[in-house]
Amino acid sequence: MVDILDEVPLSAMRDKWGWFVALGILLLICGGIALGNLFIATVASVYYVGMLMLIGGIVHLAHAFQVRGWEHILFWVLSGLLYTVAGILAFANPLLASEALTLFLAIALLIAGTFRVWVGRKLKPERGWVWIVISGLATAVAGIAIALGWPVNSLWILGLFLAFDLIFQGWTLVVFGLVLRR
Repeated sequence: MVDILDEVPLSAMRDKWGWFVALGILLLICGGIALGNLFIATVASVYYVGMLMLIGGIVHLAHAFQVRGWEHILFWVLSGLLYTVAGILAFANPLLASEALTLFLAIALLIAGTFRVWVGRKLKPERGWVWIVISGLATAVAGIAIALGWPVNSLWILGLFLAFDLIFQGWTLVVFGLVLRR
């Protein structure tokens, strides 16, 4: 298996430490802006997902005419139309789309947390299994909390996730760049 970091000399990354710090600061600023207006950040998230779905739908439709056999073409056309319609609806009604995405997020967190608890319990004889269970419980509780606040929290929850992601990525890159500098 090829490891991309094996191909990049550490000295080349050390020479660019300032770029990591600058990108981290930019992401921190963007995260702060998103945190300052969670509603706008949520709408931006919905538009981003809508754009990806629209592009995916168009690619599916183009691919449909590259396959042979009606049963395959029908599957790709229906799939492409579904993606395209979902993307258009995200742009046409971002609030409804944010409600749907927030509900899906709550369900996904609940399922992922429950699965993580199950995996942690299966690892019970091993040291550290309890941390996997605690992580799963935290994820499941987050899913339940989001579901209990739905649909009202759909106006800000996606923006909050985006803001936290930008802030954590920003701090990570700043610290990484400063460590490279040493």
